[in-house]
Amino acid sequence: MLKHSLSGLALCLFSTATFAHWNLDNELSRVNFVSVKNNTIGESHYFKKLSASINDGGLFKLEINLVSVETLIPIRNERMQKFLFNTEVFPKLNLTSDLSSQLKNLKKGQSSILKTKADLALNGINKLITIEVLATQLANGDIVVTSFMPVIINPSDYNLTSGIDKLQELAKLPAITHSIPVSFVLTLKKAN
Repeated sequence: MLKHSLSGLALCLFSTATFAHWNLDNELSRVNFVSVKNNTIGESHYFKKLSASINDGGLFKLEINLVSVETLIPIRNERMQKFLFNTEVFPKLNLTSDLSSQLKNLKKGQSSILKTKADLALNGINKLITIEVLATQLANGDIVVTSFMPVIINPSDYNLTSGIDKLQELAKLPAITHSIPVSFVLTLKKAN
């Protein structure tokens, strides 16, 4: 009986030592996306409000406040909120991924390329996507995750095509690209 209790305790101690808990530092994190108008003019945009965490079991969760979209043009921000992201109904984008197996191999002071499946929930639609990232665990235990390859979002997968068409009409543009490359840097602070 004592042997089983000790082995159970050792297992608990090992599993909690394997993973910690991390929370996003919004000031040192950014999710960017690029739009191209008239087939020649690329513009970078980003979101000002993000939250993310990795829990003790290795589950990664990212939430993007879509109302915080920043294009540096206030009327375009409003139009994206209303016509593209439909923020009155779906104000947030959520992404989740199980990183438990990848985190086991991540060592302090080292970087590793991780390829993972993630569930992306946008505009009321969930899709499984593949993300390739460069993860670095700093000496203090914090983790920095950057996109190793841009994530290409296909608007038709999330019923966003009509929103892009509406933005094109309002801006009187001949074209706005329908494939959206997304890049990011996420700094996750280890919780004490």
